[in-house]
Amino acid sequence: MPSIRLTIGLLGVVSLFHSHAFSQISQRSEIGFGLGVFNYTGDLVRTYNLTTSRPAATVFYRSNISKVISLRTSITGGQVAASDRHHPIDSAAIKRNASFNIILLEAAATFEYHFLDWRDDRHRLRFTPYLFAGLGLFGISGNASKTAAYSNVQMCIPFGGGVKYVLNPKYYIAFEIGVRKTFFDYLDNISGGNTSVKNYQYGNPNDYDNYFFTGITLTYTFYDIPCPSSPYR
Repeated sequence: MPSIRLTIGLLGVVSLFHSHAFSQISQRSEIGFGLGVFNYTGDLVRTYNLTTSRPAATVFYRSNISKVISLRTSITGGQVAASDRHHPIDSAAIKRNASFNIILLEAAATFEYHFLDWRDDRHRLRFTPYLFAGLGLFGISGNASKTAAYSNVQMCIPFGGGVKYVLNPKYYIAFEIGVRKTFFDYLDNISGGNTSVKNYQYGNPNDYDNYFFTGITLTYTFYDIPCPSSPYR
């Protein structure tokens, strides 16, 4: 009987330790990739328009700072294009007949805020909406000639939101749409000009160009199990 009680006691201690250790498991690091589209607004397209979508992709690393805050670093690239010929916004755009087709590459760091405690095992939530915002740099290439002197590398402010859904403990998917607010008016290679010149190669210099990324991402989570510390320190 004493041996049975001892065995039961040891099993209880092991079970308690295992439960405590499992509760200490944390989802600290994540990697992922996504596929989607780039869109643009500027002098050729004034509002978000799905017909001007071009393919884009992203890869990222995410560090979970807390249950609701994460830091994501990402590289996103793809094609950005528009044309006055296909979607003229007014009669001047028809005469201007401008177009562009560039490759854009972005590096960004953003903070994410999750509205629901979706990592809590007690509630078993499988989804959460989230918002993100941060800073980024982007570079463009593809304009055969420049209509003005400008740098091909510029700063942007990415922000937006989405929804995440847990597939299993290690994988989840997300749908998000994000705006890239720029301080740059030459994504489309046109801006303010001399309106007396009848070639109509000018735009609005007071309205910066912006671009968007809309896509679906797949994330893999790494679990960290902290090493036990000595109680005799």
